[in-house]
Amino acid sequence: MPKKSEYSDDLLRFVSTLYHVDGLGQAEIMNLMRISQTKISRMLAVAQERGIVRVSVDRYEARNAKLEHEVCARFGIENAAVVKTPQNATPDSVRQTVGHFGVPFVTGLLPDTGTLAMGGGRSVAEVVSRFRKSQTRRLTIAQAMGNIDSNITPVDALELCRALGKLWGCEFLTLSTPAFVEDKKTRDSFLASAQIRLVRERLKQADAALVGVGALDYSVYIDRGVLLGNDIVQLRQQGAVGEICGRFFNVKGKECATRWRDRVISIEVEHLRKIPQVIGVAAGAERAPAIAAAITGGLLKSLLIDESVAKALLSLPAASAR
Repeated sequence: MPKKSEYSDDLLRFVSTLYHVDGLGQAEIMNLMRISQTKISRMLAVAQERGIVRVSVDRYEARNAKLEHEVCARFGIENAAVVKTPQNATPDSVRQTVGHFGVPFVTGLLPDTGTLAMGGGRSVAEVVSRFRKSQTRRLTIAQAMGNIDSNITPVDALELCRALGKLWGCEFLTLSTPAFVEDKKTRDSFLASAQIRLVRERLKQADAALVGVGALDYSVYIDRGVLLGNDIVQLRQQGAVGEICGRFFNVKGKECATRWRDRVISIEVEHLRKIPQVIGVAAGAERAPAIAAAITGGLLKSLLIDESVAKALLSLPAASAR
């Protein structure tokens, strides 16, 4: 294979003109020049490396500014990012798109120092996986909810905290507990631990939080077998419309008095409400009622969502707005 230096600029201009300007395919250029298609492909790459070929792409506007304005005005929040998603996109691809284009929005809202309370979930994981290394972040990452089950996955709060702590070179604090335990007595025993008390105190003083917003019928707790069909029925009968960090709340954003409240180990609703910046990440229109309720209760300060969520939010009855 020839070295890059063996391709003269004039030769590279010749090949690039045939390909990019005259519209000839690589096979046609190969026949014209009597050299292999592999060399043609290599020369086109070298031409771009040397700046002979410069690629210009019209900037894609990934966010729907009109929907963002309408959501903020309707629900009384200052920050919302509504990411455009392709029609007929799968739920996974929607989450990935929201994560990819939502990272600059989330990064811009996070402080450089202090404590970040980290929830779990697939949408949050898509954001965290796309964060870039930072030399300026000096945050402490605190796990905001216990582990869903014994099978720790990359979307669990524990792993997201670990990944972000490694990426940013930050300290991270782990709860090292299940999200739900057998009963109140067991929960209280966990909460009495000095290690757990330390993490809970840091969560109380968090400067920001990044959390997912769950809908009852589309909960990660259902997927992982923590909640069964009868549990969802009972939660709904007790007024629950959504969940954040294992805390089930009603249409007013107040925690429901369910048996799960005495079994959960996570950041408490009243503490979440006091955090200056709580960014909720969600994809899928079915989460709109839960998001509206969380905003009403002051649990969310900012939103990263896709267009279907925004449209569903705006179609809710006026009483659902803050």
